[in-house]
Amino acid sequence: MEYIEAKRVLAVGESEWFGCDYNANLYRGCSHGCIYCDSRSDCYAIKRFDTVRAKRNVLAILEEELCKKRKKGIVGLGAMSDSYNPCEKEAELTRGALKLFDKYGFGVSLETKSDLILRDTDILLSIASHSPVNIKFSVTTPYDDLAKKLEPKACSVKRRFAALEELSRAGIFTGVLMTPVLPFLEDDSASVLSIADKAAEAGCKFVYFGYAFGVTLRDSQRVHFLDKAEKLFPGTKQKYCDAYGNDYMCVSPNNEALVAAITDKCRKLGLKYTMQDIVAENKRPYEVQQISLFDF
Repeated sequence: MEYIEAKRVLAVGESEWFGCDYNANLYRGCSHGCIYCDSRSDCYAIKRFDTVRAKRNVLAILEEELCKKRKKGIVGLGAMSDSYNPCEKEAELTRGALKLFDKYGFGVSLETKSDLILRDTDILLSIASHSPVNIKFSVTTPYDDLAKKLEPKACSVKRRFAALEELSRAGIFTGVLMTPVLPFLEDDSASVLSIADKAAEAGCKFVYFGYAFGVTLRDSQRVHFLDKAEKLFPGTKQKYCDAYGNDYMCVSPNNEALVAAITDKCRKLGLKYTMQDIVAENKRPYEVQQISLFDF
Protein backbone atom coordinates (compact mmCIF):
# COMPACT_ATOMS: atom_id res chain seq x y z
CA MET A 1 0.00 0.00 0.00
CA GLU A 2 1.21 3.49 -0.89
CA TYR A 3 0.94 6.59 1.31
CA ILE A 4 0.05 10.14 0.33
CA GLU A 5 0.25 13.35 2.32
CA ALA A 6 -2.87 14.87 3.84
CA LYS A 7 -3.40 18.15 5.67
CA ARG A 8 -7.01 17.54 6.64
CA VAL A 9 -9.47 14.68 6.80
CA LEU A 10 -12.87 15.96 7.95
CA ALA A 11 -15.04 17.92 5.55
CA VAL A 12 -18.49 19.38 6.02
CA GLY A 13 -21.05 16.78 5.00
CA GLU A 14 -24.44 16.91 3.34
CA SER A 15 -26.96 16.32 6.12
CA GLU A 16 -29.58 15.11 3.65
CA TRP A 17 -27.30 12.17 2.78
CA PHE A 18 -28.02 9.73 5.63
CA GLY A 19 -27.79 12.59 8.13
CA CYS A 20 -24.05 13.12 7.66
CA ASP A 21 -22.71 16.27 9.32
CA TYR A 22 -19.15 15.49 8.24
CA ASN A 23 -17.39 13.32 5.66
CA ALA A 24 -14.00 11.66 5.86
CA ASN A 25 -11.96 9.59 3.42
CA LEU A 26 -9.11 7.65 4.99
CA TYR A 27 -8.02 6.06 1.73
CA ARG A 28 -7.70 7.27 -1.83
CA GLY A 29 -8.62 4.94 -4.66
CA CYS A 30 -10.34 1.57 -4.46
CA SER A 31 -9.47 -1.99 -5.46
CA HIS A 32 -12.97 -3.43 -5.99
CA GLY A 33 -12.86 -2.69 -9.71
CA CYS A 34 -16.55 -1.74 -10.05
CA ILE A 35 -16.94 -0.75 -13.69
CA TYR A 36 -19.46 2.02 -12.97
CA CYS A 37 -17.76 3.88 -10.09
CA ASP A 38 -18.39 7.64 -10.21
CA SER A 39 -15.18 8.28 -8.27
CA ARG A 40 -13.30 7.71 -11.53
CA SER A 41 -14.68 11.04 -12.81
CA ASP A 42 -12.16 13.73 -13.76
CA CYS A 43 -13.46 16.17 -11.13
CA TYR A 44 -11.99 14.01 -8.36
CA ALA A 45 -8.53 13.90 -9.96
CA ILE A 46 -7.71 10.44 -8.63
CA LYS A 47 -5.03 8.99 -10.85
CA ARG A 48 -4.45 5.23 -10.78
CA PHE A 49 -7.82 4.81 -9.10
CA ASP A 50 -7.44 1.04 -8.75
CA THR A 51 -4.39 1.49 -6.51
CA VAL A 52 -5.33 2.04 -2.86
CA ARG A 53 -3.33 4.71 -1.10
CA ALA A 54 -3.62 5.69 2.54
CA LYS A 55 -3.31 9.20 3.91
CA ARG A 56 -0.19 9.50 6.01
CA ASN A 57 -0.82 10.22 9.72
CA VAL A 58 -4.53 10.22 8.96
CA LEU A 59 -5.61 9.14 12.45
CA ALA A 60 -3.53 11.80 14.18
CA ILE A 61 -4.99 14.45 11.88
CA LEU A 62 -8.52 13.12 12.39
CA GLU A 63 -8.20 13.13 16.19
CA GLU A 64 -6.98 16.72 16.18
CA GLU A 65 -9.96 17.73 14.03
CA LEU A 66 -12.53 15.82 16.08
CA CYS A 67 -11.44 17.21 19.42
CA LYS A 68 -11.78 20.75 18.07
CA LYS A 69 -15.35 20.28 16.81
CA ARG A 70 -17.85 21.96 19.11
CA LYS A 71 -20.74 20.34 17.23
CA LYS A 72 -20.97 16.58 17.53
CA GLY A 73 -22.55 14.77 14.62
CA ILE A 74 -22.48 11.87 12.19
CA VAL A 75 -19.36 11.26 10.11
CA GLY A 76 -19.79 9.63 6.71
CA LEU A 77 -17.19 7.07 5.61
CA GLY A 78 -16.82 5.28 2.29
CA ALA A 79 -18.26 7.78 -0.15
CA MET A 80 -15.17 7.99 -2.39
CA SER A 81 -13.45 4.69 -1.70
CA ASP A 82 -14.44 1.62 0.30
CA SER A 83 -13.27 1.94 3.90
CA TYR A 84 -12.84 -1.83 4.04
CA ASN A 85 -10.53 -2.39 1.11
CA PRO A 86 -8.09 -5.33 1.49
CA CYS A 87 -5.39 -3.05 2.91
CA GLU A 88 -7.63 -2.25 5.88
CA LYS A 89 -7.15 -5.75 7.27
CA GLU A 90 -3.62 -4.83 8.34
CA ALA A 91 -3.64 -1.03 8.25
CA GLU A 92 -6.73 -0.73 10.51
CA LEU A 93 -7.25 2.92 9.64
CA THR A 94 -11.03 2.51 9.56
CA ARG A 95 -10.99 0.68 12.87
CA GLY A 96 -8.83 3.45 14.31
CA ALA A 97 -11.21 6.12 13.02
CA LEU A 98 -14.20 4.32 14.55
CA LYS A 99 -12.41 4.27 17.91
CA LEU A 100 -11.93 8.03 17.64
CA PHE A 101 -15.61 8.59 16.80
CA ASP A 102 -16.47 6.58 19.88
CA LYS A 103 -13.98 8.46 22.04
CA TYR A 104 -15.20 11.91 21.03
CA GLY A 105 -18.92 11.14 20.89
CA PHE A 106 -19.56 11.10 17.13
CA GLY A 107 -21.84 8.82 15.15
CA VAL A 108 -21.02 7.16 11.84
CA SER A 109 -22.70 6.44 8.51
CA LEU A 110 -20.65 3.91 6.59
CA GLU A 111 -21.13 2.31 3.19
CA THR A 112 -19.16 -0.71 2.03
CA LYS A 113 -19.16 -3.86 -0.08
CA SER A 114 -16.92 -5.82 2.28
CA ASP A 115 -17.78 -8.15 5.16
CA LEU A 116 -14.49 -7.19 6.80
CA ILE A 117 -16.66 -4.70 8.66
CA LEU A 118 -17.78 -7.56 10.92
CA ARG A 119 -14.38 -7.33 12.61
CA ASP A 120 -15.42 -3.95 14.02
CA THR A 121 -18.85 -4.88 15.35
CA ASP A 122 -17.66 -4.25 18.90
CA ILE A 123 -16.75 -0.62 18.19
CA LEU A 124 -19.89 -0.01 16.14
CA LEU A 125 -21.99 -1.19 19.08
CA SER A 126 -20.05 1.05 21.43
CA ILE A 127 -20.70 4.05 19.17
CA ALA A 128 -24.37 3.08 18.89
CA SER A 129 -24.68 3.32 22.67
CA HIS A 130 -24.40 7.11 22.41
CA SER A 131 -24.75 8.16 18.74
CA PRO A 132 -26.45 7.06 15.51
CA VAL A 133 -24.77 4.30 13.52
CA ASN A 134 -25.90 3.55 9.99
CA ILE A 135 -24.30 0.70 8.06
CA LYS A 136 -25.31 0.20 4.45
CA PHE A 137 -24.04 -2.32 1.94
CA SER A 138 -24.06 -1.39 -1.72
CA VAL A 139 -25.98 -4.01 -3.69
CA THR A 140 -26.91 -3.41 -7.32
CA THR A 141 -27.87 -6.96 -8.31
CA PRO A 142 -28.96 -10.02 -6.31
CA TYR A 143 -26.99 -12.33 -8.60
CA ASP A 144 -23.42 -13.24 -7.72
CA ASP A 145 -22.50 -14.18 -11.28
CA LEU A 146 -23.48 -10.76 -12.61
CA ALA A 147 -21.95 -8.94 -9.63
CA LYS A 148 -18.66 -10.75 -10.29
CA LYS A 149 -18.53 -9.14 -13.72
CA LEU A 150 -19.60 -5.65 -12.65
CA GLU A 151 -17.71 -5.58 -9.32
CA PRO A 152 -14.94 -8.15 -9.92
CA LYS A 153 -12.95 -7.77 -6.72
CA ALA A 154 -15.75 -6.94 -4.29
CA CYS A 155 -17.23 -9.27 -1.72
CA SER A 156 -19.91 -11.59 -3.13
CA VAL A 157 -23.55 -10.55 -2.82
CA LYS A 158 -24.22 -13.62 -0.68
CA ARG A 159 -21.53 -12.58 1.80
CA ARG A 160 -22.82 -9.00 1.86
CA PHE A 161 -26.29 -10.11 2.92
CA ALA A 162 -24.80 -12.53 5.44
CA ALA A 163 -22.84 -9.64 6.96
CA LEU A 164 -25.95 -7.45 7.03
CA GLU A 165 -27.81 -10.19 8.86
CA GLU A 166 -25.05 -10.56 11.45
CA LEU A 167 -24.87 -6.81 12.04
CA SER A 168 -28.65 -6.54 12.26
CA ARG A 169 -28.84 -9.34 14.81
CA ALA A 170 -26.23 -7.52 16.86
CA GLY A 171 -28.59 -4.54 17.02
CA ILE A 172 -26.95 -2.25 14.47
CA PHE A 173 -29.06 -0.10 12.13
CA THR A 174 -28.49 -1.54 8.66
CA GLY A 175 -29.74 -1.21 5.11
CA VAL A 176 -29.05 -1.60 1.41
CA LEU A 177 -27.85 1.12 -0.93
CA MET A 178 -29.31 0.04 -4.27
CA THR A 179 -27.42 2.41 -6.54
CA PRO A 180 -26.58 2.44 -9.33
CA VAL A 181 -28.96 0.06 -11.08
CA LEU A 182 -27.52 -0.21 -14.58
CA PRO A 183 -29.97 0.21 -17.48
CA PHE A 184 -30.19 -2.81 -19.79
CA LEU A 185 -28.17 -4.92 -17.33
CA GLU A 186 -29.81 -4.78 -13.88
CA ASP A 187 -33.06 -2.85 -14.28
CA ASP A 188 -35.64 -5.63 -14.28
CA SER A 189 -38.30 -5.82 -11.57
CA ALA A 190 -37.40 -9.37 -10.51
CA SER A 191 -33.86 -8.30 -9.64
CA VAL A 192 -34.88 -5.13 -7.85
CA LEU A 193 -37.62 -6.80 -5.80
CA SER A 194 -35.32 -9.69 -4.93
CA ILE A 195 -32.86 -7.26 -3.34
CA ALA A 196 -35.65 -5.85 -1.16
CA ASP A 197 -36.71 -9.36 -0.10
CA LYS A 198 -33.15 -10.28 0.79
CA ALA A 199 -32.73 -7.04 2.75
CA ALA A 200 -35.82 -7.77 4.80
CA GLU A 201 -34.70 -11.36 5.42
CA ALA A 202 -31.36 -9.99 6.69
CA GLY A 203 -33.14 -7.75 9.20
CA CYS A 204 -32.34 -4.49 7.42
CA LYS A 205 -34.27 -1.32 8.25
CA PHE A 206 -34.19 0.22 4.79
CA VAL A 207 -33.52 -0.01 1.07
CA TYR A 208 -32.48 3.23 -0.59
CA PHE A 209 -32.68 3.49 -4.37
CA GLY A 210 -32.24 7.23 -4.84
CA TYR A 211 -34.51 9.46 -6.86
CA ALA A 212 -34.47 7.28 -9.97
CA PHE A 213 -33.14 3.94 -11.14
CA GLY A 214 -30.16 4.41 -13.40
CA VAL A 215 -26.51 5.47 -13.42
CA THR A 216 -24.61 8.75 -13.74
CA LEU A 217 -21.90 8.93 -16.43
CA ARG A 218 -19.38 11.65 -17.26
CA ASP A 219 -15.99 12.20 -18.86
CA SER A 220 -13.39 9.52 -18.13
CA GLN A 221 -15.76 7.53 -15.97
CA ARG A 222 -18.17 7.26 -18.92
CA VAL A 223 -15.36 6.05 -21.20
CA HIS A 224 -14.21 3.48 -18.65
CA PHE A 225 -17.72 2.16 -18.02
CA LEU A 226 -18.74 1.88 -21.66
CA ASP A 227 -15.48 0.17 -22.64
CA LYS A 228 -15.76 -2.37 -19.81
CA ALA A 229 -19.49 -2.94 -20.37
CA GLU A 230 -18.98 -3.52 -24.09
CA LYS A 231 -16.31 -6.15 -23.46
CA LEU A 232 -18.51 -7.92 -20.93
CA PHE A 233 -21.83 -7.50 -22.73
CA PRO A 234 -21.34 -6.81 -26.46
CA GLY A 235 -23.83 -4.29 -27.81
CA THR A 236 -24.24 -2.42 -24.51
CA LYS A 237 -22.21 0.59 -25.61
CA GLN A 238 -24.44 1.24 -28.59
CA LYS A 239 -27.56 0.89 -26.44
CA TYR A 240 -26.26 3.58 -24.08
CA CYS A 241 -25.20 5.87 -26.89
CA ASP A 242 -28.58 5.55 -28.60
CA ALA A 243 -30.57 6.01 -25.40
CA TYR A 244 -28.55 8.69 -23.60
CA GLY A 245 -25.97 10.28 -25.86
CA ASN A 246 -23.78 12.32 -23.51
CA ASP A 247 -26.41 12.71 -20.79
CA TYR A 248 -25.07 12.74 -17.23
CA MET A 249 -28.10 11.04 -15.70
CA CYS A 250 -28.95 7.83 -17.52
CA VAL A 251 -32.38 6.85 -16.19
CA SER A 252 -33.67 3.35 -16.80
CA PRO A 253 -36.43 3.07 -19.42
CA ASN A 254 -38.21 0.98 -16.77
CA ASN A 255 -37.83 3.62 -14.06
CA GLU A 256 -41.50 4.45 -13.49
CA ALA A 257 -42.53 0.82 -13.15
CA LEU A 258 -39.52 -0.01 -10.96
CA VAL A 259 -40.19 2.87 -8.56
CA ALA A 260 -43.83 1.82 -8.21
CA ALA A 261 -42.90 -1.83 -7.66
CA ILE A 262 -40.12 -1.23 -5.11
CA THR A 263 -42.18 1.35 -3.21
CA ASP A 264 -45.04 -1.12 -2.85
CA LYS A 265 -42.65 -3.91 -1.89
CA CYS A 266 -40.87 -1.85 0.77
CA ARG A 267 -44.17 -0.80 2.31
CA LYS A 268 -45.30 -4.41 2.54
CA LEU A 269 -41.96 -5.48 4.05
CA GLY A 270 -41.84 -2.58 6.52
CA LEU A 271 -38.64 -1.18 4.99
CA LYS A 272 -37.93 2.56 4.92
CA TYR A 273 -37.07 3.81 1.45
CA THR A 274 -37.01 7.62 1.50
CA MET A 275 -33.97 9.47 2.80
CA GLN A 276 -36.07 11.53 5.18
CA ASP A 277 -37.64 8.48 6.80
CA ILE A 278 -34.34 6.58 6.97
CA VAL A 279 -32.57 9.44 8.73
CA ALA A 280 -35.49 10.01 11.11
CA GLU A 281 -35.66 6.33 12.03
CA ASN A 282 -31.91 6.16 12.60
CA LYS A 283 -31.89 9.23 14.87
CA ARG A 284 -35.15 8.64 16.73
CA PRO A 285 -33.76 6.62 19.69
CA TYR A 286 -31.17 9.30 20.39
CA GLU A 287 -33.69 12.13 20.24
CA VAL A 288 -35.76 10.31 22.85
CA GLN A 289 -32.69 9.99 25.05
CA GLN A 290 -32.02 13.72 24.74
CA ILE A 291 -35.59 14.64 25.66
CA SER A 292 -35.56 12.31 28.67
CA LEU A 293 -32.61 14.15 30.13
CA PHE A 294 -34.83 17.17 30.73
CA ASP A 295 -37.64 15.19 32.39
CA PHE A 296 -35.87 14.88 35.74
